[in-house]
Amino acid sequence: MTGHTSETSSGLLHGMLHGMLHDISVVLRPGTPEWPGDTPFDCRWTCRIADGESVNLTAISGSPHVGTHADAPLHVRDGWAASHALPLDAFAGPCQVVDVSGRHGEISLPMLNLPDGEPVARLLLRTGRSIGDGSFPADWPVLTTACVDALLGRGLRLLGVDAPSVDARESKALEVHHRVFAGGAYLLENLDLSAVAPGRYELIALPLRLHGLDAAPVRAALRALSPDATTCATTAAESVATDVVV
Repeated sequence: MTGHTSETSSGLLHGMLHGMLHDISVVLRPGTPEWPGDTPFDCRWTCRIADGESVNLTAISGSPHVGTHADAPLHVRDGWAASHALPLDAFAGPCQVVDVSGRHGEISLPMLNLPDGEPVARLLLRTGRSIGDGSFPADWPVLTTACVDALLGRGLRLLGVDAPSVDARESKALEVHHRVFAGGAYLLENLDLSAVAPGRYELIALPLRLHGLDAAPVRAALRALSPDATTCATTAAESVATDVVV
């Protein structure tokens, strides 16, 4: 990532330890890199106070995959759940951020250096290959299918990445997508983890309730957790999920 220093990361982490929410969403604006061939994001004015109207109004267009988003299972298979059916509880609660920015190609489970046998409900991978710097990355590391299966066996509900996809750029089989969705878990892509240190956090990344789409935009945020705060965060996340009718 460009434009971020270790000093910036340390300062941000210090704020998180004091319970602050920190945005890990990519800024969405005209020019935000889209997947090559996808519909770019655009916005325009439809009414302007400066033109004599009573209000300012805007209109937006573009693919829901531009910027930070949650893929719906429908993205990779007809008949699977669409964006309005994404469950809130998968996208809120304790998570682990792992730095794999020094990796290339495929990542096996041992490379993640997770505590042996510990459940992993939500995992965010900091690959260092993000559209957050204004360009579309040439490649990025991805999990092996064996790693995905092992994580699902340890209770994975959500896999998130700062890269444009959980699969390799040239992949057509999209094996990680299929494996994750078939295992009952969900996906976040295009996060901005450039100023986030590895560790435990509370994640809040609720998808917009758009009907029938293959993805939904997300505003994602992290708050740092101490090891003994995980239970409290889980309870809070469950409260959010049960208080909102999906």
